[in-house]
Amino acid sequence: AQPATDPSVAPLMLSVSGCRGILGESLTPEVICRYANAIAGHLASVRSESRAGQPLTLVLARDGRHSGAMVRDLVAGTLVASGCRVIDLGVATTPTAGVAVDHFGADGGLIITASHNPQQWNGIKTISSQGCAPPVSDAEAIIARFRSGETAYADHAGLGTIEADDTAAHVHVARVLDAVSAVAKIDAIRAQRFRVVIDSVNASGTRAAKLLMDALGCDLIHLHDQPTGIFSHTPEPTRENLKDLCAEVIRNDAVIAFAQDPDADRLAIIGAGGEYIGEEYTLALGAWAVLESLDNASGTRIATNLSTSRMVEDVAARFGATVDRYPVGEANLVEAMLADRKHTPIGGEGNGGVVWPAIVPIRDSIGAMALTLALMTRTGRSLSDLVDDIPAYAIVKRKQPIREGLAAQALDAVRSTLGPRAEKLDDSDGVRVDLKLPSGGDAWVHVRPSNTEPILRLI
Repeated sequence: AQPATDPSVAPLMLSVSGCRGILGESLTPEVICRYANAIAGHLASVRSESRAGQPLTLVLARDGRHSGAMVRDLVAGTLVASGCRVIDLGVATTPTAGVAVDHFGADGGLIITASHNPQQWNGIKTISSQGCAPPVSDAEAIIARFRSGETAYADHAGLGTIEADDTAAHVHVARVLDAVSAVAKIDAIRAQRFRVVIDSVNASGTRAAKLLMDALGCDLIHLHDQPTGIFSHTPEPTRENLKDLCAEVIRNDAVIAFAQDPDADRLAIIGAGGEYIGEEYTLALGAWAVLESLDNASGTRIATNLSTSRMVEDVAARFGATVDRYPVGEANLVEAMLADRKHTPIGGEGNGGVVWPAIVPIRDSIGAMALTLALMTRTGRSLSDLVDDIPAYAIVKRKQPIREGLAAQALDAVRSTLGPRAEKLDDSDGVRVDLKLPSGGDAWVHVRPSNTEPILRLI
């Protein structure tokens, strides 16, 4: 048996998605402080020359999990020691932190979160000065700085400061309301009096979700709505983890339910009959809502990743739009979206992450909720009717724990086994093989090592 501290059991995950590990094993106080300093040092090195001589201003937020307060103290102290001005949002969603970076004109931000990972995990995500995940090159530079042990601390006269801010959730929701009014007027949404159940898993999404539902006139049944960080169930918003939520929809005669993950950048949807509609439909419905609101969507592009269902292509085709696919990792598709904002108004991932740059260029469950309710209002159709109008595909998502070094062997096996039959093979992120079935139908297989867990994902 391997000891609990064996890195193959409790690895430190360093990737385009940030730093993530098991607290007290791979994620120790020393690791936390070094990584926070690496972020501060890198953001200082790439800041605008017009800010030279000013303290580096960084937004700080956490997802509410049990270890978050302790990690927050370590990170905040490190940033002060690095000479930074820290704007502490407390418990706030990842997209809220992105909004705050833009709102305050900050140089970037840090979110203390392990997203959907279980309670024993925590980590740190970086936000660039553009209010989004940093480009891949920047993420790699932060990792290189961390691994090299390079540090950048201030002297006693240059120590930074910390100030608390309690307004960011309000700013975030105000942006959502402004953006979604292009899909359906706010008064029209309010007139529907939607009965909505939300499971915020006792984490960061609780406050912004309630503010949004109040603003949209919804009758809200809010489950697990205290940001205690004590998750009411395994936090990833998958079918097997949301059985209680499905039952609550039926019990409360609600028209829809939403499930957030701890940092509220992902959203799963449940229908009126307690049916788990899932995460794949979140992007398809959001894309439909945005494309529907455009005067002319022809030539518009939607950005998504290699693991997302092709139903988004079907939605795009109705409006004369197309879909561009990128390696998994929010930073990969956001970088492409920001390079062509005019023609790429929405994007996201099949894990329930919708990126709507009109609000913030980060996956955002708050914006995704508003888009879904606005589409129901604009079309006058129920959620089940909208879902039935999108071609349904069978999609299976599995994950397999894997030791370091075995992923490459697994990918080679996929290439050698399925490669000769492939219509298309993409190895920009693991291996994705597109196949023509003997029946004449289409299929694909994507196998890749996770950026955030020591697992192999099979889709």
